[in-house]
Amino acid sequence: MSPEWLQCGGTVGAILTCPLEVVKTRLQSSSITLYISEVQLSTVNGASVARVAPPGPLHCLKLILEREGPRSLFRGLGPNLVGVAPSRAIYFAAYSTAKEKLNGVLEPDSTQVHMVSAGMAGFTAITATNPIWLIKTRLQLDARNRGERRMNAFECVRRVYKMDGLRGFYRGMSASYAGISETVIHFVIYESIKRKLLEAKAHASMDEEDDSVKNASDFVGMMLAAATSKTCATSIAYPHEVIRTRLREEGSKYRSFFQTLLTVPKEEGYRALYRGLTTHLVRQIPNTAIMMCTYEVVVYLLGH
Repeated sequence: MSPEWLQCGGTVGAILTCPLEVVKTRLQSSSITLYISEVQLSTVNGASVARVAPPGPLHCLKLILEREGPRSLFRGLGPNLVGVAPSRAIYFAAYSTAKEKLNGVLEPDSTQVHMVSAGMAGFTAITATNPIWLIKTRLQLDARNRGERRMNAFECVRRVYKMDGLRGFYRGMSASYAGISETVIHFVIYESIKRKLLEAKAHASMDEEDDSVKNASDFVGMMLAAATSKTCATSIAYPHEVIRTRLREEGSKYRSFFQTLLTVPKEEGYRALYRGLTTHLVRQIPNTAIMMCTYEVVVYLLGH
């Protein structure tokens, strides 16, 4: 598969959805309590500030625009653009390779093959690209008022290295590994729906000479399958996203996956583990549908 196809779609998607990514990251972070109005803060003692309802996505977006300006909505775009192509190329290359190898060992195209392939691909891509995503998250959380000088990616790299050394670039990786479950669930559901669609098409075209030719409706079906499977997987595994953001915060009190998983609900309630979910779904579902459809188109064209 040509990486240029993935890079083109991934780059456009990253630019268009960057503001949603910034809002989602801010909602996930522990600093979300800073967005509560001063009136609210003055009526709540320090121990229970986190219990005050945080702003929703639209309120958060409004506050960012008022305090920091429109440019802040594109914080972290540089690392995102740098990372999106290699991340997806590594992922799909690893997925295809693992699937090909496992088909020769296990039952071809079985659920087990899809699950293990997705898990191995996720592990490979996460390990290779975690430093890029850490820098992206740090930049997105760098909230500074209008007129203040903003930290760039190179300064962020130096800052991380100075404070934590090389290990600092791999903060949050444990949460990303936990997030492999989302990828596995996504691909299992996706492959299952795709198989059903192919079976339905084969049954409907039994009298035709060639049912291997795909048309536009087939790829629309693939996009719907991708959107459905991604929605289910994201809703189930979303807490790992919040935990990962907390672990990547500068000077964070969060130290490990399980410590964060226990601390966040204890201090802020279980709903805190799902902050930013709506924004994440709005950003992720179209991206995933387009990406998976592009993948299927390229595989189909290369097969001919």
